[in-house]
Amino acid sequence: MEIAKGIYNIGVNDKDIDLFEGLYTVPDGVLYNSYVVIDEKITVFDTADARFSDEWLANLKSVLDGRKPDYLIVEHMEPDHSASIAKFVSEYPEAVVVSETKAFKMMSQFFGSEFSFEKLEIKEGDELCTGRHNFKFVAAPMVHWPEVMIAYDTTDKILFSADAFGKFGASDTTEDWDDEARRYYIGIVGKYGAQVQTLLKKAAALDISMICPLHGPVLKENLGHYIALYDKWSSYTPEADGVVIAYASIYGNTKKAALLLADKLRENGCENVKVFDLARDDKYEALAQAFRYSKLVLASPTYNSELFPPVRAFMDLLAERGYKNRTVGMIENGSWAPVAARLMEKRFAEFKGITLAESKVTVKSALSNESVSQIEALADELK
Repeated sequence: MEIAKGIYNIGVNDKDIDLFEGLYTVPDGVLYNSYVVIDEKITVFDTADARFSDEWLANLKSVLDGRKPDYLIVEHMEPDHSASIAKFVSEYPEAVVVSETKAFKMMSQFFGSEFSFEKLEIKEGDELCTGRHNFKFVAAPMVHWPEVMIAYDTTDKILFSADAFGKFGASDTTEDWDDEARRYYIGIVGKYGAQVQTLLKKAAALDISMICPLHGPVLKENLGHYIALYDKWSSYTPEADGVVIAYASIYGNTKKAALLLADKLRENGCENVKVFDLARDDKYEALAQAFRYSKLVLASPTYNSELFPPVRAFMDLLAERGYKNRTVGMIENGSWAPVAARLMEKRFAEFKGITLAESKVTVKSALSNESVSQIEALADELK
């Protein structure tokens, strides 16, 4: 597909994958983008997952129409983008592989120390002219691997952004960009907000007309919307006021408390209330929504004098990604020694920028007049 004059996306759809990176459900698949810039010298940006090497090479040959590429620019060494490098080099041994120091070290790790090719090592600020096009390289370490080096085409003002601004979903899906990009970002990149902020500051100095990520659609319009979302996500700023209620329940009584709180919040006029069963629902969607909204309520039974495992695991996910700048409420359940709230409070003390709701809910076995009153008080505080 030609995305600009002489610039083609030769990416491939993966509709067979069940878990991206072995963790994230992708019911609509995923797209591995790769780009070709036809110029006096021909440049290829990144490759594709190993399972699609033959399809990707066929796409490349179709665009080349008998010509040979001069450069392969490797922006990111994660195998869903780099696994076909060896096949490319075998097919086009005279092409020069362009990347940075750490990426070349990773190539020897992935493909073996005997893997040899022509290479051009670049660093931030270096430029590569291919004729009409001139590519300026911008370092993006830990967005989301340490070797990432993105490229800006100063001629057509195109940012080849590696995994930044990517999303889940194949090219033939129509799901909302924000939702699947948020789930992708929070799950995969979310820990590295400071590094994304650094990249955004660099990007602010560039006149960008198009963003070409390695996953998801090429972004040509309303770029301010996507950049603003990345700024919010990477600065850990809520997108909107709302409440996420994330619970796990053994016999259904903690679930009843969580659902009752959701009802009370809606009665109080809260328009954005999302409820997740952490034992059954997609925990990474729950995670993304927790970052989307300004308030979170965790509801957990006491289990072996600890948090119920799904809740404990969810708190680990929050901690790994630097969850902060939110208000958090708690619901605990226990028949003889409820300690879940105390344990959650102790864990949240390790987080930054967390305000704990004053109203706490303790369910002793099942809902009672007292615990219902506590739920109403929490709903009033969070509205």
